[in-house]
Formats: sequence, structure tokens, C-alpha cells
Amino acid sequence: MDSPIEHYLQRIHAEISDLKDGKPYSSIPAMANVDPNRFGIVLATADGYVYEVGDTREEFSIQSISKPFTYGLALADRGMDDVDAKVDVEPSGDSFNEISLAEGTGRPANAMINAGALTATSLVRGSGGNSRFKRILNTYSAFAGRQLSVSERIYQSELKYGHRNHALAYLLRSFDIIESDPTPVIEDYFRQCSVMVTALDLAMMAATLANSGRNPLSNEQVLDIAPVERVLSVMATCGMYDDAGAWMSSVGMPAKSGVGGGTIAVLPGQIGLAVYSPPLDAHGSSVRGVAVSQRLSHDLELHFVRAGRTGRSALRAAYDIGTTPSGIRRSEDAAALLRANAHRARVLELNGDLLFAGAEAMVRELSSLQDDVELVVLDLRSVDEVSGVALRMFAEAAQMLTDSGRALAMVDTVGDVAADLTRNGHPVLAFGTRSAAVEWCEDELLRRYGADLIQPERILPADSPALAPLGQEAAEDLAGRMEELSYADGDVIRRIGQRFSGVYFISSGYVQTLMPGPDGQRVKLNRLGAGMTFGEMALGDDKRQETTVKADGEVQVWRLPAEEIARMEADEPRLAMAFWRALTQDAYTRVEQYLRETAVRVQD
Repeated sequence: MDSPIEHYLQRIHAEISDLKDGKPYSSIPAMANVDPNRFGIVLATADGYVYEVGDTREEFSIQSISKPFTYGLALADRGMDDVDAKVDVEPSGDSFNEISLAEGTGRPANAMINAGALTATSLVRGSGGNSRFKRILNTYSAFAGRQLSVSERIYQSELKYGHRNHALAYLLRSFDIIESDPTPVIEDYFRQCSVMVTALDLAMMAATLANSGRNPLSNEQVLDIAPVERVLSVMATCGMYDDAGAWMSSVGMPAKSGVGGGTIAVLPGQIGLAVYSPPLDAHGSSVRGVAVSQRLSHDLELHFVRAGRTGRSALRAAYDIGTTPSGIRRSEDAAALLRANAHRARVLELNGDLLFAGAEAMVRELSSLQDDVELVVLDLRSVDEVSGVALRMFAEAAQMLTDSGRALAMVDTVGDVAADLTRNGHPVLAFGTRSAAVEWCEDELLRRYGADLIQPERILPADSPALAPLGQEAAEDLAGRMEELSYADGDVIRRIGQRFSGVYFISSGYVQTLMPGPDGQRVKLNRLGAGMTFGEMALGDDKRQETTVKADGEVQVWRLPAEEIARMEADEPRLAMAFWRALTQDAYTRVEQYLRETAVRVQD
């Protein structure tokens, strides 16, 4: 199934392609003839999943997007105090190439403007037989997850025409901010700006920052968390130069632009965004890069104020219904058919806050479903907050499931998500418990692949699966000793604390078993239907009822009274023993089902 996120990015790419403002950077001749129509968008999650559209594999020079990565390497080499002594962390309010040096000390305002970037480059050490620039290039490559290279043509053009940067370097040397010959620093700075990248590379570099400095694909810890924290902080306040305030207000993510046409933005713990489009605005940022970032921040609720509560991983577990069967007793043939077809129904458990990252994880799981999956259950019982973007992604996912011939159901105890989908033209079945949703899946699979095996709505005690081991004659004998009882929806059949009154056989309808939770609230344990039993937990003992049993709709049961069971034990011990064995076998089957469900929880 196609991803709604890919469809969304394709739509945004098509719309913003019509934006023709700005011009490519022309101060460096080697960069002047770039195609202004090149346009690519890449969204990479903090665990390395990539969505891309457009010219995402087209190489261009990294330019000023190199600055935060060199700054991070300098921090790792020298430590915070030494770097802070040479370059400040304050917004300059100036454009990228302004001479923003502190009066008296000559210290640059921050590492994102050219003066601060030259200083950061000078602070990187050669090490282990690698020159300063070799270490810078290797660091960029580790962030990108592939070996990057330098354009000699762009480097020579930078070296020849970058007069202002030459002047800045010598001015910094005059204040001893750069402590040695500035020429090698200038050369290494121009080389780092001439490193060739793609939008995909930049997205992975941004995702590595989002992932606390660990490349999500190679798993290499490229930069420790302390330098990452500082880098992202300075990107947030200074990365977009004299447009930083407007950017933080409208986009709300640490970012960096480059005159090569690239733009990156980072939402820590969630995503890295990269856009490539050469035409620039008056601030030296890509016109389309800014537009895309603003649009995605608004539509996907990526602003740090909205996306701050990342919580736990939203996709808690994904499994087929064979792992956690409903608990409804089926015939052996029906149970075998369900085991063989359980993979056709998948349950996705979600929890925490469903913001963009959580909704993306859900959509990704749905998009990767095997072709033979026909039924999908989204379990929302542990979800706290559902954002607007998550609701929109639910709607798109529901439509795509429908278009691919799949059916969607939800375990939604509050019902808000299901109600929102229904209001917006995507009606979806909603259940109060997972067991009920799985029961629906089982019934659907039986209807599709074994209609003759569907359990009847009414099962007389003699035909109950629980009594099948006794044989028909003994089962009918026991049924003749039972009394028929009927209950309306909500009636309490057995209350916790009551003494054992007999074993109940459900003939039609459903009952709900409940018990007190840690906070005093009643917790729903399971839902029992036709052919199932309850009340036997205190069988043959003087124990009291451990759960409350309520009618879930109209229900008809047959009760084998406690007095009759006691009489059988005294007068017909063989029948009593056979009855005990049958119920024990039935209970064991249910315990085995509960253990399967528990195993899923433990694995999480």
C-alpha cells in the first residue's frame, strides 16, 4: 500500500514547484549555471526511514550547511570552554557574510556566520595521520552514511573569488582568534563548502542530529550528545542568519541553509528534513526550501512547541490475531482454519502521544503490510493525545486501506478517533476491547474462508465445546440437570464476593467479566460468548466469586447449580470426575490463550 506521507510530499512538491521567485547564487562562477528548476524534498525519520520526492539524488555543493557539522567537530576536539573563548553563541542579526566581531576581542558572534565558521574550521585538529580537512570530510561522510567528495572546480572558484572570506580570515588572525597562518584555514574552509551532497545526504545528516548524533542506518555515534545539543541550539537561534527570528516563529525547528540551494531542518528525536532548490531569497536561503519547511511545519505540526511531547515509541507492537485470539471457543475445525489464516488479520498497538512521529510510524507499518493482509485493527487504548496531523493521517490511511480492499477496525474506548473518521466520510468499526475486535476479525475470516464453520448464535449446553470430551450422552445428561436463566443488558449475573452458586453455560449473547483495578476502577477482563462457561473458578470449594459478571446485551445462560454438582460428587463420582476433567481441559485452553497474549507483552 502506498504511504499517505509520500502522497502528501508529492502534492506539496507539485504545488511549490510553481514558486518561481529568487535567483541561484552567482558570486562564485562555478555555481552560476545551475538549473533553477531542480527541486527535491527528503524527510528522514530518526530511525532512518526515508520519504523522498523530486531531484533528491542531484549533487550540489554543501556550502554553509557545512558549518554546524564543523562546529560540532571543533566542540568534540577542543571542548566547550575553549571553543566558546574563540566564538560566541549569540545571534548576530546580520547576514551570513557580515563582519560581526565583538569590539575589542574580535570574537565572532556565532559559528553560523562566515567569521565564526572560519574560526570553527581553525579549531579542528589533525589526528591519527589525517589532516584537518580529511577529518572534516570523514565527519560529514559519517553523518551522511556514505563517502562524500569535493568538487575541485567549485573549490578553485571559491578560492579565486572568495575575497571577503580571505579578508575575514586575516582580520580574525589580527585578533588572534585564528592563531596561525590563516591561508590553510581559508583553504580548508573553501574545501568544506565545496563538498558535494544530495538532498538525501543532507536529510540523513539532519536525521543523525535528530537521533542524538548517531547515524540511524550505520548506527555509528558520529557526535556525542553534548556537542549535538550545542549545535542544535546555535542552529535554532543563528542558523538562518538575519531571518532566524521569522524562521523560528513560522517553522520552529533548528535549521541551516546554504547558497548552493540546500536547506536542512531538525526536529530532535523525530525527523531530519532536507530541501534542494537553487533560487535564493534576499537572506541567501532557498525560496522553495523556506516554503516547504513552513508548509510541513504547519501541516505536520512539526513546530517544536507542538512536537515537544515525543513520549514513548508510538508503535508498541504489531502482530497477527493468532498471537492473541479472542478467547471465543471454536470447534476444532474452525480453530484450525483460524490458525491457518491468522496472518490475514493484523493488530497494531499504539501508545503515548500520536504526534507526527507516532503517526508516521503507524502509517509506515500500514504501508508495509503484506499483500495477503485483509483486516487491520488499530488498538488505541494506550494513546494519550491524538494531534490534528495524526487524525488527517488516520483518514488518509483509512482511505488507502479501503482502496486496497482491506477493512479497518479500531479498539477505541473513548471513541473520538472513530467518530472523527466517520464524520469525515471514513466510517470505521470501533470496539471497546481488543478481544471484541479480534473476535470480529475471526468471524470475518470464517465468513470468507469457512462459512460452514461459523459458530451458531445459539448453542445449547449439550452442544457446548466445554462438554465435548464427555460424549453426547453424558453431555445431554448434564444438560438435563441445568436451569435456564435470561438477563437484560447490564444485569449483574454474578457479583464479586458472592459464594459459588454453580457453573454457567452461555447459550446466546455475551457477558463481560470485570474486577477492581489498582485505582479502584473496574477493569474489563474478557468478553465471553455462546459456548463458553463461567463461575467454575470456585468449583468444589467454599471460595467466593473473584470477578463480577455482567450481561453485555441480552444473554441466555444455563446453570448447573452448586447443589447438583455436590450431589453428583456424592452419588455419581464418575460423571463428576468426567465433568471436572472437561472443565479443566476447557480452562487450560483458555489459560494457554492468555499466555500467548502475555508473551507478546513480555517481548515488547
